[in-house]
Amino acid sequence: MIDFNVIRQYNFPTTIRFGAHAILELPDHLASQGLHKPLLVTDPMVAQLDFFKKITGRLQAKSISTEVFSSIHKNPVKTDVLTGGDQFRETDRDCIIGIGGGAAMDVARAIVLRVNHHRDLFDYDDLIGGDQYVTEPVPYFITVPTTSGTGSEVGRSAIISEDDTHRKRILFSPKLLAKIVYADPMLTMELPPFITAATGMDALTHNLEAYVAKGFHPMAEGIALEGISLINASIAGAVNQPTLEGRAKMMIASLMGAVAFQKGLGVVHSLAHPLSSLLDTHHGLANAVNLPYGMRFNVEGFEDKFRKIARAMELKDENAAAVIERLFALNAELSLPVHLRDIGVKQEHIETLSDLAFADFCHPNNPKPVSREDFKKLYLEAL
Repeated sequence: MIDFNVIRQYNFPTTIRFGAHAILELPDHLASQGLHKPLLVTDPMVAQLDFFKKITGRLQAKSISTEVFSSIHKNPVKTDVLTGGDQFRETDRDCIIGIGGGAAMDVARAIVLRVNHHRDLFDYDDLIGGDQYVTEPVPYFITVPTTSGTGSEVGRSAIISEDDTHRKRILFSPKLLAKIVYADPMLTMELPPFITAATGMDALTHNLEAYVAKGFHPMAEGIALEGISLINASIAGAVNQPTLEGRAKMMIASLMGAVAFQKGLGVVHSLAHPLSSLLDTHHGLANAVNLPYGMRFNVEGFEDKFRKIARAMELKDENAAAVIERLFALNAELSLPVHLRDIGVKQEHIETLSDLAFADFCHPNNPKPVSREDFKKLYLEAL
């Protein structure tokens, strides 16, 4: 059994310091790099929490000047990035630390890009070849996850929406990898049950979709199966009776999902993204509700993969039906809804949601094609 009170290091590909109280190493690490003026990027909720105030206090005690940027939306938009970039320059910062969940990580990473890259932000959209313009040095970047969901702390991309249309854009470059990640499961212990559940189901979605995504990436598939196993065994305890071990295993699985989904995502994320764009739904919650329906859509023709998922979940019946049943049961066990109507979706939203889902960038990697009519049927099934 692993002792999660011991801080360990591994690299995949960035340096990860993992274990209880790993965050205590942050001030000395900054000093060792000659950095003394970080911009701490987080969300408004995290900025008010005790552990965040303790982080800033420890930095200041080491004569490190801190500047906090927390004016970000739940689903980040372009102006969040531009405002944060202005604050970096105006306060003469020398590095950036992203602290929080997916929204904070996305904005922090986009600010890292923005500091020395001055084209329109969405000229760097990876879907239109924008990575070719990422040519300049970027500030030293550190990530500190406080949820176990997106795994963005080990990512190379940021998803930022247009302010007006809320269309999602992807900013990507290997330069946007964090230099070091402080993955401290103690920072997740204050999370309320809903956030733990929704972010945990987001991590499960990443692992499941990565595993069944089309394309060839056997390493990602192996990582995804282990992530599925860890989440299936740990998520209920992490939500309902949190322990260091449970939260640590969820954080590991979240990191694994973010690594695995370089193989691709799929129909579930394309169903979920429009809910965030149109109705400002929490991303993890949107994935959780749609997950059983989207995975059921993928069963035919991929039964063997679902048998392997069932084994990873240690289900009595090693078949696709048992997997789908388990996904519905998990939502219920975690007090998450299983119908879209329970998160504010109405019949009149379906056509617009279907248009947005069909235009989304994730489903081309789905193991089977998804038409606009398929999206509409899936939304109606979940409604």
